[in-house]
Amino acid sequence: MQKQEIQSLLEAEAKAVASIPVTDEFGKAVDLIYEYVHKKKGKLITSGMGKAGQIANNMATTFSSTGTPSVFLHPSEAQHGDLGIIQENDVMLLISNSGKTREILELVDLAKGLRPDIPFVVITGNKDSLLAEAATACIFTGNPPEVCALGLTPTTSTTTMTVIGDVLVVLLMKRIGFTNHDYALRHHGGYLGDKSRKAAVLEKNK
Repeated sequence: MQKQEIQSLLEAEAKAVASIPVTDEFGKAVDLIYEYVHKKKGKLITSGMGKAGQIANNMATTFSSTGTPSVFLHPSEAQHGDLGIIQENDVMLLISNSGKTREILELVDLAKGLRPDIPFVVITGNKDSLLAEAATACIFTGNPPEVCALGLTPTTSTTTMTVIGDVLVVLLMKRIGFTNHDYALRHHGGYLGDKSRKAAVLEKNK
């Protein structure tokens, strides 16, 4: 493996991240999550299929650890009873690069059947898709070409999805004034738990 090729791949991924369109939809998504989770006391439900589903699962755990209660709902399992996790005042965050993922589109219909007024935050590489049309807030990844040698495997697209999730998490943390003390209460074990507790002590003594 040539260093030049590795550098080229890294640059392609970095360029995709830097090219994510910064629009008002980010603010709209944050407002929705804040309104439904922190004011109306619902929760954030993330979902996606395949690689996007793994990212949605990671987002749920990251949101939860930073003060925004969130759970992951597998779109296929939703059709076999797990849809019951949706309650009043919940908001959904759905991820699909194509915006055409059958299971996610079906999940939209099922969720509306149970909670007709449920809002959707969508992260997609296709802003003209059916999923984008169903969104209350739609964040466009920029639809970068995959760095995969075949141009097929989710690589660059999943990088942009992950970064968008990170941005939403950080914006929500700032919106709710999340502190080291708050973090320590949710993260008791390991290096991060110890680090947050020490930082919380420093904050308290300022």
